[in-house]
Amino acid sequence: MPHVNVRMYAGRSDDDKQRLAEAIGRALAQTLGSSERSISVTIEDVEPDLWMVEVYEPEITAKADRLYKRPGYGPAAE
Repeated sequence: MPHVNVRMYAGRSDDDKQRLAEAIGRALAQTLGSSERSISVTIEDVEPDLWMVEVYEPEITAKADRLYKRPGYGPAAE
């Protein structure tokens, strides 16, 4: 029962978000062998000026031990 929460800069269309959610669902189903019916995806918009405080620090820096894909920017850069 995978659930993915995507947090990204605000401004993408609902169509873009729907296509992204579907692509993530397909990737999870293919990679993990999960049924697409068991997969859920949420997408949250974040204002760019709040990114470091609302996402980077609590989700990337604070959870570095669980980070499987590091960003190419900021203190946690690859």
